[in-house]
Amino acid sequence: MAVHPTDAADAAASPRVARVFPRTARFVDGWLTAIGGVDVADLAARYDTPLYVLDGDELVARMRAFRTAFDGWEVAYASKALCVTGVVQIAAAEGLAVDVASAGELATALRAGVRGQRLIFHGNNKSTAELNLAAQAGVGRIVVDSFDELERLRQVGERRGHVFDVLLRVTPGVDTSTHAFIRTGHDDSKFGFTLSTGMAAEAVEAAMALDGVRVHGLHCHLGSQLLSSEVYERAAGIMTAFLAEISNLQGLQLDELNLGGGFGITYTDEDPVPVVEHAAVLREAVAAGCRRYGLPPLHMTVEPGRSIVGPAGITLYEVGTVKALDGGRIYLSVDGGMSDNLRPALYGARHTFAPAGVPRPGHAQRVDVVGKHCESGDFLGRDVELPVPLEAGDLLAVAATGAYTHTMASNYNRLPRPAMVLVADGRAQLLVRRETVDHVLARDQLLTLEPYTR
Repeated sequence: MAVHPTDAADAAASPRVARVFPRTARFVDGWLTAIGGVDVADLAARYDTPLYVLDGDELVARMRAFRTAFDGWEVAYASKALCVTGVVQIAAAEGLAVDVASAGELATALRAGVRGQRLIFHGNNKSTAELNLAAQAGVGRIVVDSFDELERLRQVGERRGHVFDVLLRVTPGVDTSTHAFIRTGHDDSKFGFTLSTGMAAEAVEAAMALDGVRVHGLHCHLGSQLLSSEVYERAAGIMTAFLAEISNLQGLQLDELNLGGGFGITYTDEDPVPVVEHAAVLREAVAAGCRRYGLPPLHMTVEPGRSIVGPAGITLYEVGTVKALDGGRIYLSVDGGMSDNLRPALYGARHTFAPAGVPRPGHAQRVDVVGKHCESGDFLGRDVELPVPLEAGDLLAVAATGAYTHTMASNYNRLPRPAMVLVADGRAQLLVRRETVDHVLARDQLLTLEPYTR
């Protein structure tokens, strides 16, 4: 996906910083002053901090860019990147299908008005209860991940008189250079049927024999935050070859291929392939495979998540403590941390930062941005260069936090989770209410202590 910098009037933000923030972000002297036409200081005052902010123009533009680039293919929003009702509503309104990976994500999509046939259900350990929900909702495709799941599908289908339409998830043996926790296409993965061991071929044969299962095609997913098209090109060749093998050996002509998602975005200095180039490479790779193996035209699907919603989001924090150590290191502590953005602590992920609010002059300063949790690893950014020194009470904005921040948020140290707002055309709409301490305590039960205090 191409990155869209802010306009020339905001060049004072530093091109390196401005290019990572959403397209409506406005900067003055390096300070983020507004997004979506809404003053960021007003946002913080109205909704408190930490605060997730989504740029509606950026979000919709990215959805449309994928629809245009992959015209004729199915584009499914990978809701695990950010699964809140309002965002899924927008995805459905923009003509995207939606993929889900749990009963909770399925319920969110249904609440957002997504029709069952427009849903793709993922997961490496779907429960019988989840498969019952999928049957009840009329989910369009179940992406089957294991032999145990095939058996559960058979049992649920038999009890309900339901036939599940499925894709078989294949592990194609394509390794990637991303973090080990977000690689999924290599052989040693918890996901899918491994191709190189013959497991995938066995899965096709087993699925064909089940009365409650109708196999439509194959699925693969290589991983996440992938910055080039080469791995997708290789996967397309492998998967079309396997479709031909299934046709030749088992006489089954499958007509669907889902190549997953994982398209990367810019967090700091990454240079991902634009979506139009991804689409061109994938189209040609699939077409070449179909020509080579004599396959009929395939119904094709891609599943972008991060590359749609990630760049549309920022997080606003308030600085609480500034700690300068001998030797020059400065710790800038904010009012959130790993509970609202786990990625830096979990993956060593990097982000781009900018002061936010009312600008003031100053000199550049290098800091470590840390959270307020009782963990030494609670870092949001190391060696972050800011255009001015920040003080307690200042706002700090973090770019490209739309994906896998709210989704992985927790109540660690019993912090309530932040609110989320959508901004566009000078107005803000609440997407997710801020939790309170009462919400955090709501599930706790007081004990009768007498048996334990004798």
